[in-house]
Amino acid sequence: MSHQSDLIATDINAYLAQHERKELLRFITCGSVDDGKSTLIGKLLIEAKATYEDQLAAIERDSVVHGTVSGELDPALLMDGLKEEREQGITIDVAYRYFSTAKRKFIIADTPGHEQYTRNMATGASTADLAIILIDARHGVMTQTKRHSFITSLLGIKHIVVAINKMDLVDYSQEVFEQIKSDYVEFAAKMAADDVHFIPLSALMGDNLVAPSEKMPWYEGSTLMHLLENVYIGSDRNLQDFRFPVQLVNRPHLDFRGFCGTVASGAIRPGEEVMSLPSKKTSRVKSIVTMDGEIEEACPPLSVTITLEDEIDVSRGNMLVRPGNQPLVDDRFDAMVVWMDDDPMVPGKEYLVKHTAITTPGTISTLRYQIDVNTLHRQDAPTLRLNEIGRCEVRLNRPIAFDPYPKNRTTGAFIVIDRITNRTVAAGMIIDRQEKKVAHWDDEPSLSPTGEGIQSVTSKQREARFGQKPTTLLLTGLTGAGKTTIAYALERRLFDEGRACVVLDGQNLRSGVSKDLGFTAEERSENLRRGSEIASLMNSAGLICICAFTAPNEDVRQKAAEVVGAEQFLVVHLTAPIEVCRQRDDGGLYEKADSGEIANFPGVSYEFEAPANPDLVLPTDQLEVTESVDQIIALLKDRKII
Repeated sequence: MSHQSDLIATDINAYLAQHERKELLRFITCGSVDDGKSTLIGKLLIEAKATYEDQLAAIERDSVVHGTVSGELDPALLMDGLKEEREQGITIDVAYRYFSTAKRKFIIADTPGHEQYTRNMATGASTADLAIILIDARHGVMTQTKRHSFITSLLGIKHIVVAINKMDLVDYSQEVFEQIKSDYVEFAAKMAADDVHFIPLSALMGDNLVAPSEKMPWYEGSTLMHLLENVYIGSDRNLQDFRFPVQLVNRPHLDFRGFCGTVASGAIRPGEEVMSLPSKKTSRVKSIVTMDGEIEEACPPLSVTITLEDEIDVSRGNMLVRPGNQPLVDDRFDAMVVWMDDDPMVPGKEYLVKHTAITTPGTISTLRYQIDVNTLHRQDAPTLRLNEIGRCEVRLNRPIAFDPYPKNRTTGAFIVIDRITNRTVAAGMIIDRQEKKVAHWDDEPSLSPTGEGIQSVTSKQREARFGQKPTTLLLTGLTGAGKTTIAYALERRLFDEGRACVVLDGQNLRSGVSKDLGFTAEERSENLRRGSEIASLMNSAGLICICAFTAPNEDVRQKAAEVVGAEQFLVVHLTAPIEVCRQRDDGGLYEKADSGEIANFPGVSYEFEAPANPDLVLPTDQLEVTESVDQIIALLKDRKII
């Protein structure tokens, strides 16, 4: 929708030429639920004469049915187009509107305020130059206000307008405005915000939207429309570092080979030297082609086709840069990640990572910390859940060319895709890290040889990082009862859920640490003692240790519990009958025990003492392996270990 202009009637070509030269401003509205985002945009469009008469007539009719202003014209209905949005009175999906004034063209993204749809807000903010953060004057700064403010900061939006709305409901009080402004400034001091403006307004009544409000004479700043028309965004785009991700190799015939894409940053002209990454082959630009013909310069955000003087290797996913100004090329980097999926993030799980025109397998190997959006403090956490934000290390299966996000919003951003469902589960912004030094011969020691000054990792910190309490789980039972099988199946389940765990198998222990031990009662006791000491060390590191030992003596099991600590020692008794255990014996151990080749064999020549008070009993002759694992997982959750 364009503004009203006399040129439309007198000289349409002059008007179109004038309209084409206008600067484009993309902005979003965000904030908590019911702060008035849709109402603000709807009223702004109406006040700016940017709506058609039939649209207004339709809104007047719908206001009677869906409106929340007692039958009066409800401007929010201009933006809330979904049936569910009008029924609930909330914004669910991102709604885009286009209009212009005499000075500028605008693209508005009305983003949801509900916490459930924060992912949609991040999508709308990803291309914005400016963000309008609405605050209900009655409620002040809310949690969702802080979350959206932090996301706008992460996404590199340089211009922030804090619109304190519904001033008519607090009698246009200057004291309320100043208090909310003070609260927001205190919170935002911890964020990177270059340009922040505060405007008191009433979206429904039109105060300070297009014209100054007579009801707030104490406010001497600009109106919202004046600010949108005049905020300077000319220096926001990176015009120094040339980056051209290749999206398509265009070869319509034998005499033409061009590379299509959008200029992410910088500028390029014919005759200038470029380098293709990752091959590092160089050439010079022969021509820059568009649908309207060749041009002499390309800068963001133009979509062009570049042809080169030499036939060098360039394909989809490569990047053209200047030889003397190259991005980082690596297969790992740190990034701030906004998690957007109902299923939590699983560190170590393989996802697809889409960066510019490249999609490659990769993992989020480590969650370094999570951000508390209320305080912006860092906190240890095992995973990220829906709408949570944290700093992660990302590892890819192939190197990519990238820049830190504050330097380049295109080459510094990526999304994470679930390989099975194909859903976008996260968005990430690459963090600027200083280059690592390889040689450290001349470095001064930062700490004394005694380690003075080192702050040790506490058990509470480990619990927070891993999302679990360190525990030793002893699976005990006759040979063939299924201890090893269930132990490894349990480890697989816990690992897939993002837990830190390890299996300690008594038989494997005998091939290493306990290879000097036989099978007498004393030697069996010693094998379990050594296993218990190792399990205790694993617990000290924050791990869940799954021990698969026959452990036939009750008193020895009690001693193992004392070594580990009774509060973190659980016993699971596998009770398969001896006949079933014999059938499962693929190694012929029972036959060797029957013949006397193996002495002191539990169940044959040595008594197995059942645990007196096991934490769980599993009749493995009646249960499938997955059912046994399910019951152990239930036990761990019941004891609040995971």
